[in-house]
Amino acid sequence: MSRRCELTGKGPMVGNNVSHANNKTKRRFLPNLQDATLMSEALEKTFSLRISASALRSVDHRGGLDAYLMKAKDAELSDRALKIKRSVEKALASAAAAASA
Repeated sequence: MSRRCELTGKGPMVGNNVSHANNKTKRRFLPNLQDATLMSEALEKTFSLRISASALRSVDHRGGLDAYLMKAKDAELSDRALKIKRSVEKALASAAAAASA
């Protein structure tokens, strides 16, 4: 299982542990990943994603998974999230076409 957020692309960073004697040893800063189940309004379906806690707050702030995916850059999203985004775009386009007809 990858240590990378599926929505923001956040991954591990590297740095140093610094002791009181100023000795430095390498360490990794891991993202705060959570297994979250998010609901897509357009698809009326739930998706289980491994996302960071900050991404979960961003999804809530933007008004749900669909709104977050529409604003997100394709380069940041994982393959699974990109596939969900394409499905949501199709569903929204077909809903808009049905509403205008």
